[in-house]
Amino acid sequence: MSQANGWSRRAFLRGSGLAVALPFLSSFRGASSALGAEASGSVAVTATGAPLRMAFMSIPNGVQQEAWFPGEDFSLNETMKPLEELKPHFQVISGLDHINATAGPDGAGDHARASATFLTGQRARKTAGSDIQCGISIDQVAAQRVGKLTRLPSLELTSDLIRNSGSCDSGYACAYQYNLAWSSPTTPVTPESNPRLVFEQLFGAGSQAERKKNFASRLAMKKSVLDFVLEEGKDVQRQLGATDRRKFDEYFTVVRELEQRIENAERFDELPETEVDAPAGIPRDFGEYMALMYDMLVLAFQTDSTRVATLLLAYDGSNRTFPQIGIPEGHHWLTHSQREEELAKKVARIDQFYIEHFSRFLQKLEQTEDVDGNSLLHNSMIVYGGAIADGNRHTHENLPVILAGHGGGAIQTSRYYQAEKQPMSNMFVSMLNLMGVPTNEFGDSTGELKL
Repeated sequence: MSQANGWSRRAFLRGSGLAVALPFLSSFRGASSALGAEASGSVAVTATGAPLRMAFMSIPNGVQQEAWFPGEDFSLNETMKPLEELKPHFQVISGLDHINATAGPDGAGDHARASATFLTGQRARKTAGSDIQCGISIDQVAAQRVGKLTRLPSLELTSDLIRNSGSCDSGYACAYQYNLAWSSPTTPVTPESNPRLVFEQLFGAGSQAERKKNFASRLAMKKSVLDFVLEEGKDVQRQLGATDRRKFDEYFTVVRELEQRIENAERFDELPETEVDAPAGIPRDFGEYMALMYDMLVLAFQTDSTRVATLLLAYDGSNRTFPQIGIPEGHHWLTHSQREEELAKKVARIDQFYIEHFSRFLQKLEQTEDVDGNSLLHNSMIVYGGAIADGNRHTHENLPVILAGHGGGAIQTSRYYQAEKQPMSNMFVSMLNLMGVPTNEFGDSTGELKL
């Protein structure tokens, strides 16, 4: 790295077994004649040449219907009020279905089917054994094409448990319920649940064993990941222009703050508010847990460590309680008790709690400048929702779907898009084509959804 304009666009600060990914800076433009010019041409880039990204967030148990959908003038209902300031940057879509999540001849098991179908559009084979089968998920279809452009082909996260064995929902294997990503019809991609391990994956060099060894060394020396590369970082800073130095400083401030939050979580002796024991490094507060995972995703996109990601916020069927917002009852139980007005309000408040953290994530994407001068949110496609609509009746039609981001300018926003009844897979076909992954079909699609 003798000169800033000679850096690779995947440049790293290296030191003591670490690889600290850098954010996109204008200084990287000299690395190629055209920003984003890569062996695969225009795959996964916007019209300005900036990276195009996609991510998917899954919520459990459907939503409280009366509080979810906006008015026809895009006036936000109760659940989405935290998104008010972000209205120019997202759209709410109704009329999308996942028919393969319905019971059909398979009977009970809607939560497992919903999770398995959400990003695949395919019906899960009903089995509690190892002979699981579903379909390849949209994120993995994209990763197979664009993953070679980044250090991590894709990033799979969860702010819940990991279970890949046993039976969990009416004869369906747990693997269906606790995984969103599928690299093949028989292979779910297990998400990472521990923020510390995600951080080490993003900012630690070498194999998993090497990263573990480096972390133990830093822990013994009571040094952060940034302390090991501080001197080289100062050398890089001296070669940057004023604007890039400011962005560089802001970025490292965020990384250090994130590491400190993880360290604080690791100090707690008490278990987090989950239904079983959780690994060290997981915050006690579920809201902070989600926030950490969302922040990891922002950094992964900011550094172009990956362009494809999934975040399972809670497994479908979760009966988590929410004492931080005054709700001691389990979420799943409440969804089946919505005939009582006060309990229905609690379901809506839980939905809003999830939206509050999604809003914070979108705000960070919007506030983070991308290499082309637009925001990360402008150059992204972010899907938030699930494959259950009404949590009481376990319906899979007219699903709760938010599509945030402008797709680099290719997607309409600031609207309530009342699509005609059609498979959710149609939206995925459109997203793949925008991502530079040409396709005419995906899952149970019947065409494209005009975005």
